[in-house]
Amino acid sequence: MKTIYYYQTFVGLDKLLNHAQDIDVIIISSIHFGKSQIYLNDNSPNDKMFDKLWYETEKLSVQNTKILLMIGGAGGAYTNLFEDFENNYKLLTELLGEKTWISGIDLDVEENVNMKDIQMLMDKLIDDFGEDFIITMAPIASTLQNDGRSIVGFNYKELYYSKQGKYINWFNVQCYDSFSEETYTSIIKNGYPSNKIVMGMESGQFDEKTFKNVITILKNLLYKYPNMCGVFDWEYLNAPPSKTDPSLWARLIKNNVNFII
Repeated sequence: MKTIYYYQTFVGLDKLLNHAQDIDVIIISSIHFGKSQIYLNDNSPNDKMFDKLWYETEKLSVQNTKILLMIGGAGGAYTNLFEDFENNYKLLTELLGEKTWISGIDLDVEENVNMKDIQMLMDKLIDDFGEDFIITMAPIASTLQNDGRSIVGFNYKELYYSKQGKYINWFNVQCYDSFSEETYTSIIKNGYPSNKIVMGMESGQFDEKTFKNVITILKNLLYKYPNMCGVFDWEYLNAPPSKTDPSLWARLIKNNVNFII
């Protein structure tokens, strides 16, 4: 079962570097586009302010942690990307070519997008980087619990069962209002395999007193679904239960949940 951090507030990963075996994936957030420019949050990805970020993530990659880039989230990242796709996609591939330790892309679509554009983007990424390139998506839980159109403008199940669905390594499902066994089970019952579903929590959902509930939920789910894909936390900055060491989140999950397999 994968442990995954989203990482947007770049506070440094020194604590995590001391026990990299406890983290499987870090998703750097987030890439946006505008006027033929690529941005990591509000700045160029090659700004010196990110030197430590790239140094630490490359170091983690050597220790078998997969490093992904998230595109999107709030804002119009995909609208801008597809409005000038040729130029913006070139900027993305140049960034991936420079940062060779980045293993994939997380597509966090939170705006109305044509599914054909997403399929085209997937095809291009696989054509250019090979079938080992990781592509993940980050839907909100309700869009996988129930079929139909949503804020993204398309049906995730239709995408998953399309030709390009085989390129989706897993879904990072935002369960921010409903991190529970019931939520995960309802997604599986709606036709998604458990080895494709990562259940995501938001740091503020749990604290040092309630974090034991996370362990219980994951243990129960892993017993029920032994090939459960994993769990993520948004975001590393304040991952529970420690207020001073966010890397403890991954260690506790690895030591208290994965051992039951």
